[in-house]
Amino acid sequence: MELVELGELTDRQWSELAAGERHPWGGEAEELTWRDKDRLLGLQAAGGRLAAVAGTVPIDVVVDGSETFAVVGLGGVFVTPSERGGGLVGRLVEPLLQQASCDAGVERAMLFCRAQLTGLYAKLAFSEIQMPVWAEQPGGRRIEMPMRAMWRPLRDGATWPAGRVEILGLPF
Repeated sequence: MELVELGELTDRQWSELAAGERHPWGGEAEELTWRDKDRLLGLQAAGGRLAAVAGTVPIDVVVDGSETFAVVGLGGVFVTPSERGGGLVGRLVEPLLQQASCDAGVERAMLFCRAQLTGLYAKLAFSEIQMPVWAEQPGGRRIEMPMRAMWRPLRDGATWPAGRVEILGLPF
């Protein structure tokens, strides 16, 4: 598999990746509006077909009304059903976070995932955020995110502050 930089994911590429899966994001995520990613990487099989994608976007976060800090938002992580379990998530996440960390100089990465994926992300050094995480949705609505939120240090000594988390903008 070859790591490829993508501009935007085309409808055709997404259709091939989803492979007919009815609720590819687990159901709850399909109902939310998500922030577009600034950088999108894919893993491409020999025939040119995408097997996996993931993206990042810088985002500001506030914890318990303290000072705002930036995180690398990791999102849109998806592996086509026939390739799941083969380590493709790590092959995408590591280069994405390494590049984002260098470019943005941020100390932390953050993601949202379904409960059954927390173990996968824990293997990639992510820890679950125990407090509620709130984000914006269209029309000025703020919602408590229904998915698990996790974070990972990108620099030695980085920690996650305790308290309610506010994403400034749409989730990623």
